[in-house]
Amino acid sequence: MEYQAKYITEDIKLSCYEDKFFKSDIMFDQHMLIWFISGETKIVQADNTYYFKKGDIFLIPRNQLATIINYPKDGQAHKTVVMHLSTSRLREFYASLDVKPKALESQKIYAFNNHPLLESCLTSLIPYFDMRELPENIASLKITEAISILRTIDKGVDNVLANFEDPWKIDLGSYMEKNFMFNLPLEKFGYLTGRSLTTFKRDFSKVFHTTPQRWLTQKRLELAHYQFVEKKRKPIEVCYEVGFENLSHFSYAFKKHFGYAPTYLTEQQASR
Repeated sequence: MEYQAKYITEDIKLSCYEDKFFKSDIMFDQHMLIWFISGETKIVQADNTYYFKKGDIFLIPRNQLATIINYPKDGQAHKTVVMHLSTSRLREFYASLDVKPKALESQKIYAFNNHPLLESCLTSLIPYFDMRELPENIASLKITEAISILRTIDKGVDNVLANFEDPWKIDLGSYMEKNFMFNLPLEKFGYLTGRSLTTFKRDFSKVFHTTPQRWLTQKRLELAHYQFVEKKRKPIEVCYEVGFENLSHFSYAFKKHFGYAPTYLTEQQASR
């Protein structure tokens, strides 16, 4: 993977992937505002799948699980401007405002397409990437401008940006059944369910009567099998979305579990 990143502050960067594609399972510690310059991205969450392309602008709230697959497009690298909206920065912004965010049952990715105000704000950062430096006062103004525009566009965004609470202890069984396909360290799953790693493992054993790793592998392979049989999808399409890091490991684990390789199922489908 040929990856390059130019930072003009720790919260603002120009990100570029030039390889065929890049895949990652991520939990974001900070809100991220992203503007697409070129390329495409597929973001898979438990309940939704999103596609973003050149010109799109979107906000990914923190503490969300997602599988992200980045692709070059039309001979151009996958290139984005990324602005982190950190908790400390947002606390400072909202300190003087009387905002009482409502609890959200579920969070989503906020898409703004190519909104002219946001695009103007983010486009104005491009010259600074060649300078490799942006004065802190200007960087602060740009981030403040972006937050202000987001609040103008979507009144409900305060419920996301002004919520500074860490995850509460939640029902582990239902959460894992919904999010098992995301390949994250167990510590992250623990944090997102409001538990330490030790408590997470203990509670997991009580709920599922096995270890997290065994359960996760089985669930991912069963989902892959379903995708092959019912959705007629190909191994390269399924592998990364069910939580595996590479196709060869996925094929080995699948054959070990079911007794035949993924290609057996796809060949069976093709012969019908």
